[in-house]
Amino acid sequence: MIELIPAIDIIDGQCVRLTKGDYDQKKVYADNPVEVARRFERMGFRRLHVVDLDGAKSHHIVNDTVLRDITAQTGLTVDFGGGIKTSEDIERAFDAGASMVTVGSVAVTQPQLFMQWLDTYGPERLILGADVRNGKVSINGWKDDSHEDLLPFLRQYVERGVRHVLCTEISKDGTLQGPAIDLYRQIMAEYPHLHLIASGGVSSNEDIYALHEAGIPAVVFGKAFYEGRIDIDRLPLGRGLAKRIIPCLDVKDGMTVKGTNFVNLRQAGDPVALGKAYSDAGADELVFLDITASYEGRKTFAEMVTQVAQEINIPFTVGGGINELADVERLLYAGADKVSVNSAAIRRPQLIDEITGKFGSQVCVCAIDARWDDNNWYCYVKGGRERTPLRLAEWALEAEKRGAGEILFTSMNHDGVKTGFANEALAMLADRLSIPIIASGGAGEMVHFRDAFVIGKADAALAASVFHFGEIGIPQLKRYLRAEGVNVRL
Repeated sequence: MIELIPAIDIIDGQCVRLTKGDYDQKKVYADNPVEVARRFERMGFRRLHVVDLDGAKSHHIVNDTVLRDITAQTGLTVDFGGGIKTSEDIERAFDAGASMVTVGSVAVTQPQLFMQWLDTYGPERLILGADVRNGKVSINGWKDDSHEDLLPFLRQYVERGVRHVLCTEISKDGTLQGPAIDLYRQIMAEYPHLHLIASGGVSSNEDIYALHEAGIPAVVFGKAFYEGRIDIDRLPLGRGLAKRIIPCLDVKDGMTVKGTNFVNLRQAGDPVALGKAYSDAGADELVFLDITASYEGRKTFAEMVTQVAQEINIPFTVGGGINELADVERLLYAGADKVSVNSAAIRRPQLIDEITGKFGSQVCVCAIDARWDDNNWYCYVKGGRERTPLRLAEWALEAEKRGAGEILFTSMNHDGVKTGFANEALAMLADRLSIPIIASGGAGEMVHFRDAFVIGKADAALAASVFHFGEIGIPQLKRYLRAEGVNVRL
């Protein structure tokens, strides 16, 4: 799923856009960037890219007060760039509430200093800004071109652990002529696990669809949105936009079952009929899990996957017993859109690399079953029967680095008890990761879904029994969430 990141560029405290980085081609779109940020938040975006253009021009942070107001008055995760030249600038940005800082020119002119910052702050808090013109990396607010060719420039830092890169093709920026997709494909082919953020030239929903289809992890857009060229309701479901409601069907011996705290299973109906009913009712996606996954069961399950795929028209994730690429191929061929891996990925983390390397990150969902034990969240395997030494946050971060497209986190403490999701743990994951987080375990009332999105910052909420046994209807749930200010598709 492509991550959608709106941008606010600031000059003299105003929300502006430039064309090809030319300060003489400035267009003012709003006098109050904070109000613009609030608007993005109300639409359902979770992340915001803020650029201090005054800072980029003057070589030091200028608009940190605006940054502080945005982070104080919204719950958005904010990336901040422009004028980051010293350690003091980075500290000021973090102090003003930035979650991540974009560093461009310094990485070109003072590579040792940038590497020192990587060691000090960690690669998860720094975004490498790679602004490109005529194949060369530009510096100093795009006023000057360096002698650095893009791919070798990226290589030295990727080898030092850089994970996030914001690449702007300057000739495209602000022109509304379409993004440099070939350039981004070239970068992803060289560095498939990079969290690449495409920037420049986006003119429409179709441009975002094209980036999504090309496997680009994230996109920043500004001018096209401000000029009404982007229809928010038609954007692809990515992190930070419409929240997703996902029924989950645990399948055992050809029937849907549901338990409490991973035990005490009871039958809930025919999975094919339930899948069609949920698709017709407006579910955003479906998850099917083969909870026995014996050899014979796998064959039967694959046949059922094909039957379900023929009856629905929404994305379909399948998990259970996936240990190698052949299992993934079998299920995708049967009709699944994505696969979910859990125990096998913990036993052999390279499985995630293999899946994403062959099929792309959008195919791989990393499911994590975790329980709060001994004052920490520990990951469990074998259907929740065996505790591992892995802690939730560290494993989720590793899964993201290996290319997983989403994290499906199930709280074993909350599963089936209907008292609400593990919102504190969800928010922790949402703050630390860039990929979508799916909440699972604990849904009992409609307010629990709202809290998962608002307090837990989840991108999707998964539930089973409240849907299977008619306690909550999906149309009613979505109307409730929309009335509560949560952006969902109706």
